[in-house]
Amino acid sequence: MLYSSASDWHAAPRKSVLVFGMSGLGKTHMSNLLRASGSWFHYSIDYRIGTRYMGEYIADNAKLEAMKVPFLRDLLMSDSIYIGSNITFDNLSPVATYLGKPGNPAKSGLPFQEYERRQDQFQRAEIAALQDTAHFAKRAEDLYGYPNFICDTGGSICEWVDPEDDADPLMTELANHCLMIWIKGDEAHTQELIRRFDRAPKPMAYQPAFLTRVWREYLSEKNCTETEVDPDDFIRFTYAKALAHRQPRYHAMSRWGITVTASEVSALKTPDDFYALVASYL
Repeated sequence: MLYSSASDWHAAPRKSVLVFGMSGLGKTHMSNLLRASGSWFHYSIDYRIGTRYMGEYIADNAKLEAMKVPFLRDLLMSDSIYIGSNITFDNLSPVATYLGKPGNPAKSGLPFQEYERRQDQFQRAEIAALQDTAHFAKRAEDLYGYPNFICDTGGSICEWVDPEDDADPLMTELANHCLMIWIKGDEAHTQELIRRFDRAPKPMAYQPAFLTRVWREYLSEKNCTETEVDPDDFIRFTYAKALAHRQPRYHAMSRWGITVTASEVSALKTPDDFYALVASYL
């Protein structure tokens, strides 16, 4: 690990961490807390994906929809209006909206082949954004003078690595530059995440083999065709399965760093609380 002991951590003039886990367990809370202190650079993987690696896809998709409206089409063709996404740390919905949901086109569902294409685009974008971590850590210090760095990852990081492989290139690269921190939830957290998702289902990224399997399971269980699939029902169906699929992958990743609990993260009030929490696990 980057820091061998609590004393090593406390004495480090420059602290660098990467936080991972399911969305909704405290990654953003931790990142915002540290960023607000003024001495931490917050590198958001989802923000990087939306602005650098998928920004053109997102804007072009919005333009495609606008071109279906004669009034907007004329304005676009004459360069009278500009269409772009307004992605911020607090509003990453353009990325999720672009990912979309498969199923009935009358319910805004995508053809499954198109859905898979966008999933592949996201996978490549997330891997590229993760590979940019070391660059941004150095940039944050050299350009802006930030002494500390936190990488706030998306929930799907576990889909693109093999944490059981001691030589996994992405895990090795990230662990060489950051202390890896898993935010682990308990069963109560899992049930709350499922309840939250059921109220407001949102698109997610999945490992291709997992996605193919659950898609086939859904079609078989519901006895329906691709165009009959209710998009929201499908991603609700998939969410709990995704949690179960990801949990052992996160657990395997945890050996590359330390594990803190979602309850401990929610209790953090100051950067000093964070420093003490990390030290207690080192």
